[in-house]
Amino acid sequence: DGYDTVAYFSQNKPVKGSKQFTTEYKGADWYFSTETNLTLFVNNPEKYAPQYGGYCAFGVAMEKKFDTDPLAWKIVDNKLYLNLNTDVQKRWLTDVPGYIAQSTENWSSIKDVAADKL
Repeated sequence: DGYDTVAYFSQNKPVKGSKQFTTEYKGADWYFSTETNLTLFVNNPEKYAPQYGGYCAFGVAMEKKFDTDPLAWKIVDNKLYLNLNTDVQKRWLTDVPGYIAQSTENWSSIKDVAADKL
């Protein structure tokens, strides 16, 4: 949705990116709020990109790919996780380590499957 993924780490909040500061990564356009954030991302995209291709971390635990709300986020062990919405995030927060473990296990088998095929 054009949010600056570096800002989650540096400003501890979602910040809209600008078309002025963009790059392409893994077939998608990424927007950043500053040139500094763009540079940080370009130099280390794996550090700043959301886990599970930006799909909902709870959904991946359920073997589904759901879009996410940039306001439903959490950084755990220096990794960015997004959720479908804040209601789903509340459920995810009840067992973050368990859901991350399940999502990580599921991701390898669903990452290349189209969302509408799951």
